[in-house]
Amino acid sequence: QIQLVESGGGLVQAGGSLRLSCVASGRALSGYDIGWFRQAPGKERDLVAAISWGGDSRFYADPVKGRFTISRDNAKNTAYLQMNSMKPEDTAVYYCAGRSSRMVLTSTAPYEHWGQGTQVTVSS
Repeated sequence: QIQLVESGGGLVQAGGSLRLSCVASGRALSGYDIGWFRQAPGKERDLVAAISWGGDSRFYADPVKGRFTISRDNAKNTAYLQMNSMKPEDTAVYYCAGRSSRMVLTSTAPYEHWGQGTQVTVSS
């Protein structure tokens, strides 16, 4: 089974940038949709961005459009979330997740494989 480990979180000032990494082991990332989720204090875990390995399509939640970019490096079995122009509202624990690729990236099919999470804190 695939295992996912995310890293790159930390403390950043508003307007700054962070790049999260998600490294897969046990199985190649190819064939998986990859999603980045976040859970802010007192809120549910929400999908932030997703990328389809089969169709090379991307999805971004409205609050991060134009600021975050999801990408991948198949040779390194790694997915990334580049976060620019960060805002205090972005403060959350961020999780990398994977599922067998679907024809429609916005499918509600569950993401089955999860990383441990990495804390992102944006100060004002």
